[in-house]
Amino acid sequence: MPAAIEFRNVSVRTPQGRVLLEGISFSVGQGTTTALLGRSGSGKTTLLRTVNRMVEPTSGEVVVNGKDVRDYDLIELRRGIGYVIQETGLFPHITVERNVTVVPEISGAKRSHSRKRSHELLSNVGLEPSNFAHRYPHQLSGGQRQRVGLARALAAEPPILLMDEAFGALDPLTRAEMQDMLRDLLARFRKTVLLITHNLDEALYLASQIVLLDHGRLVACVDAADFLTSGNPEVEEYVRAFRRGEREAEEAES
Repeated sequence: MPAAIEFRNVSVRTPQGRVLLEGISFSVGQGTTTALLGRSGSGKTTLLRTVNRMVEPTSGEVVVNGKDVRDYDLIELRRGIGYVIQETGLFPHITVERNVTVVPEISGAKRSHSRKRSHELLSNVGLEPSNFAHRYPHQLSGGQRQRVGLARALAAEPPILLMDEAFGALDPLTRAEMQDMLRDLLARFRKTVLLITHNLDEALYLASQIVLLDHGRLVACVDAADFLTSGNPEVEEYVRAFRRGEREAEEAES
């Protein structure tokens, strides 16, 4: 399977010399989902943002569809990459419909076409256009806003989707619903996805490949089906810590 995204010995250091990423190398196959796991500060978001050049590597290469990202026109690169963040970043002063159509219209799409596309996508993410298209973000629940954010990221039909802890602020039931919806959408649209999550179960459910980072280093890059049985001691420790955290959270709620 050809690679849609390749990280080739990517390192990032601050001007003060602090190491954020050190020699990261792995690839993401076209039409597949790779989850980035790791504790806070491990470098997940920094790595994700090198793909759309929100962060520039100090050394190494990030390659998208066989081309170094530095060789793309920046606007062209970013319009070909959907980006979904935890708080969605919706514009509060315009309607749901207009939020979804922003990128296609900036790219030159006709208003009638982008409006039709907006309604299709709202339906795809489980929001009936007749009920939601003319609402404003403050009139939506957190889960509904996240659905709009996903629809907006897909509006320009980007082949690549970056998701930074997109469902992290949602309650468990809504998060599970969003995971089901996303899994269905990805099966239908065949996007290449790089997904940051702190939830191991979410990574196992959505991804075909899991990358574990620690202090800016690549600890493991394995098929999701093999992650729980990996003999890598750092993977084993991560799994134990995650399960222990789950148990403690359940005990605190009981």
